[in-house]
Amino acid sequence: QVQLVESGGGLVQPGGSLRLSCAASGNILSINTMGWYRQAPGNQRELVARLISGSTNYADSVKGRFTISRDSSKNTVYLQMNSLKAEDTAVYYCNANLITTTSWSRPNDYWGQGTQVTVSL
Repeated sequence: QVQLVESGGGLVQPGGSLRLSCAASGNILSINTMGWYRQAPGNQRELVARLISGSTNYADSVKGRFTISRDSSKNTVYLQMNSLKAEDTAVYYCNANLITTTSWSRPNDYWGQGTQVTVSL
């Protein structure tokens, strides 16, 4: 069984910074991708940043402000968020596409429970 546990959300003023963490645990054989998505009230879930085979993808709205990184030894992905804006307010979800010891022939997507990020005065 795989678990993704997020931490680091909270309330921050505009212009501030937050760092999100997501640790994957369980019967993991290998991880293909890890990334962050977000969902604001009334909106669809959208990609924020993703790591694929050493390369990174970012949503245009966060380029230059957010940085995704990964510690492979800990199966952990981070999202450093700087210069936060009110429109960054959302629930942030960690995602991993990975292979487990019981489904080694086909990778599956797993999601964290979400962490709230609120940017407000």
